Amino acid sequence: MWRNTADTYGLIQMTLHWLIAILIAVLLPLGLWMTGLDYYDPWYKKAPDLHRAIGILLALLLMLRLGWRLAQVQPRSRAKSAWEKRAAVAAHRLLYLLPLLLVVSGYLISTADGRGIDVFGWFEVPATLRGLEGQEDIAGDVHFTLAMLLLAVITLHVIAALRHHLVHKDDTLRRMWPGMTTTHNR
Repeated sequence: MWRNTADTYGLIQMTLHWLIAILIAVLLPLGLWMTGLDYYDPWYKKAPDLHRAIGILLALLLMLRLGWRLAQVQPRSRAKSAWEKRAAVAAHRLLYLLPLLLVVSGYLISTADGRGIDVFGWFEVPATLRGLEGQEDIAGDVHFTLAMLLLAVITLHVIAALRHHLVHKDDTLRRMWPGMTTTHNR
């Protein structure tokens, strides 16, 4: 139930998956929205602070999820062909890599001026790499590009999951949803 098996994801991996999905679903629109705020908007400072704090929580969950994934057996793929299996592997790797790179680029934007990142008043992540020429601008461009790429990969991921569920009628989607029973189709 808590751990993965050869056929199903355990509750811990499912929970981490959906928590990360929720954080990304908040961070992407928040990030886009806040870039359009002007200096006199009451959210001009609050939105970036919120975005940074949630981004640090995402980083912690990503590290936990990656560690858990490496320590667990992964359920067998439900891919119907070799190209589907390769595409699924590539997409899943990108779904780990892109958020990690987004966290790093966001960190470089946020700490370019030497200030650390306050996480809801719980703790602060110190600025360790700062003062590089153009750091904030370059990291900002990279951050935006990575966010758009992540959005595209997430879209493909959702389409693939729905395709498995609606077209192939297998348990790919159900086995990542807590409480759903699986049919063990292969």
